[in-house]
Amino acid sequence: MIDDNVRASRQTADQRAELQISFEFFPPKTDAMEERFWDSVHKLAPLKPRFVSVTYGAGGTTRERTLRMVASIKNQTGVDAAAHLTCVGASRDEVDAVVRGYQAAGINRIVALRGDPPEGVGQPFTPHPQGYQNAADLVGGLRRLADFDISVSAYPEKHPQSATWAEEIDNLKRKIDAGADRAITQMFFSNGDYLRYLERARAAGITAPIVPGIQPIHNFKQIASFAGRCGTAIPAWLAERFDGLDEEPETHALVASAVAAEQVTELLDEGVTEFHIYTHNRSPLALALGRILGRRPE
Repeated sequence: MIDDNVRASRQTADQRAELQISFEFFPPKTDAMEERFWDSVHKLAPLKPRFVSVTYGAGGTTRERTLRMVASIKNQTGVDAAAHLTCVGASRDEVDAVVRGYQAAGINRIVALRGDPPEGVGQPFTPHPQGYQNAADLVGGLRRLADFDISVSAYPEKHPQSATWAEEIDNLKRKIDAGADRAITQMFFSNGDYLRYLERARAAGITAPIVPGIQPIHNFKQIASFAGRCGTAIPAWLAERFDGLDEEPETHALVASAVAAEQVTELLDEGVTEFHIYTHNRSPLALALGRILGRRPE
């Protein structure tokens, strides 16, 4: 007979054989930031991610840089790249023109987002009079233009503008029904939030993959500030782990690695086989997570 330990190790090996990872970057603003961007891209590309994505500034402010970075990633590394796209402050024609620019550059993956209003997260969203009304409308528009691979967002702790969980899950379902291939979650630090969200989605008949977005904590103060703006809770135990480490970068990095390792290992044990890692254009913690998930440079 096969004992439980052998069976568990075989299950883990099978999981890792089918495991998929992807990485997210943002367009660099300066020459120094661009150097770090490319250093990170070239270090992570050998892990053979399904794709890497590049974000899109509020109101399309980084449109040209996003296109340039995405096209360059694909050309330089051979890794498939996804461009983020929002419908804030733009007409349908303007958004469609951006999409055709992606097509011309050979980009067939898009992360389609409604986008935050210029006033910030949580403020009322007013669509452009001639624009796409929301993310589901944008997904439908993309489907009419071409056969893109489309990812959309999901919120394990509920979007700040969703009044109820029913409204939150219904919004996700509309995006999937409009033609999205998968959802990628906002960062979260309590796996219970993600697993409950997954249960709600499946109960609503959503069968598309809902990929957990993992945020390695490169700088606790920065991540905590960003989390506060986007409605992500920082558990007390997490804040306690980083307490007093502002001036201890080496210890901070060790704790961050342990936290990220615990999170992905627990999700692996729950049967999760896809992960999207927010890099903040830094490679060390993302590389460490790749190792933990069984990915090594070829």
